Amino acid sequence: MPTPPSSPAPPPRQRPARPPVRRNRPGWAMRVATSLSVAVLAAAGVGHAVVTGLDSDIDRIDPFKDMKNRPERGHGMNVLLVGTDGRDRISPAQKERYRLGGAPCHCTDTVMIVHLSEDRRRASVVSLPRDSYAETPAHTDRTTGERHKPHPVKLNAAYAEGGPRLTVRTVENMTRVKVDHYLEVDFTSFMKTVDVLGGVRICTVRPLKDTYTGLDLAAGSHDLNGGQALQYVRSRHIDGASDLGRMQRQQRFLAALIARATSSGVLLNPLRFRDVTRAVLGSVRADKGFGTNELIDLGRAMRAFSPSSSEFTTVPIGKMGYAVKGIGSTLKWDEKKAGRLFETLREDRPLAPHRVRSEALRVDVAPQRIRVQVENGTMTAGLGSRVDGGLAATGFRTTRAPVNAQDRSLRRTVVRYDPRWDRSAKSLAAALPGSELHAVTGQGPLLKVVAGADFKNVRKVRADDPTQGEFETVTGDQVICP
Repeated sequence: MPTPPSSPAPPPRQRPARPPVRRNRPGWAMRVATSLSVAVLAAAGVGHAVVTGLDSDIDRIDPFKDMKNRPERGHGMNVLLVGTDGRDRISPAQKERYRLGGAPCHCTDTVMIVHLSEDRRRASVVSLPRDSYAETPAHTDRTTGERHKPHPVKLNAAYAEGGPRLTVRTVENMTRVKVDHYLEVDFTSFMKTVDVLGGVRICTVRPLKDTYTGLDLAAGSHDLNGGQALQYVRSRHIDGASDLGRMQRQQRFLAALIARATSSGVLLNPLRFRDVTRAVLGSVRADKGFGTNELIDLGRAMRAFSPSSSEFTTVPIGKMGYAVKGIGSTLKWDEKKAGRLFETLREDRPLAPHRVRSEALRVDVAPQRIRVQVENGTMTAGLGSRVDGGLAATGFRTTRAPVNAQDRSLRRTVVRYDPRWDRSAKSLAAALPGSELHAVTGQGPLLKVVAGADFKNVRKVRADDPTQGEFETVTGDQVICP
């Protein structure tokens, strides 16, 4: 039987013309997306359905087993974040490319307390140097089975002797901060975290080179993949700051990682959040209590985060190179300052003082470390005093006694400096837009500014690591790329 002819298709429905879309104000779209995502995760059972199975992906440990006489629980949540070696899980190609040769040490490269405030609007990160002088409580050596009495060690050795449990006990004894959760990250999970987020952007005002790790970054901004980021946070032979400098870079990296996670849309998409979390948690170790509920709470909290929501500091050091027989050189904490720091953490108060947002240009050397003599290179009366006052107001250590230059016909401002203080000279020149740098061998540490007719104003500058307050804290927005 022949098929009847089909009816003609109705004409396409005409839609009314729309006004042009304004693409320069995406805030409303972000707010809608955020609201929808929160609604999805908050709906009964949906949040659990989205992240179902994640618990089984995590390698579980019990670092709190049989622990007694623990500190009282404070406000907020404290996570002990431990970075371990784990190079035995790295491929041969990765070992060669990222300079990860040698045998694994089975110790901790990184120890941090991450405090999430009670309202989940602030994250405070305190770095504990791995070479900190520490005293372990009595324990059984996990390798030899030998029973040890309390004895002094470097902090990172607690993991080698007693694993996560002894590490938690030692940190709690030193800080009197109760650890709520334990999270252990090795090289593999670190690189995977960075790669699954699409890389992390790092900025530096000076070149960073370490022949031990292979790190080689020019001044400027760089998008690092997982392996490159690992080189960045492991490097400790860049300058004389050694481990303390490395911890600053680790803090800078964490700030950039938070900025990446909160701006990439990962936290606004429940399915994307699940996939990223699953990829990362497949190679970490955590306590049994760090489960689905905590993951959902953390995801919700971080949606409200911005770089300024995070703050970073290192436990105050009282004595560098504190020698201990049989252990070597350690870092001795400043007991009073460290005590106040951890009390602030227990009381869930911010570590960084309230500040007014600064638009100052970042420089390598802090103005407070640079001595300057100002000279007036023009016939304009009072110009030397204006330049001197402007530099002093920005933090430079001027002589407060400007003088007239021999040449009073200078058209352009000049910064004269000894080549040995070239970094200081560049920082000073940044505060004087359009100025020229003139090297003068043998001039010494005192820099000279000869003000020319082109001088207009002093630009505010600040150090690359603008620490604040008693605990020398930085917030994330101060250390990430502009």
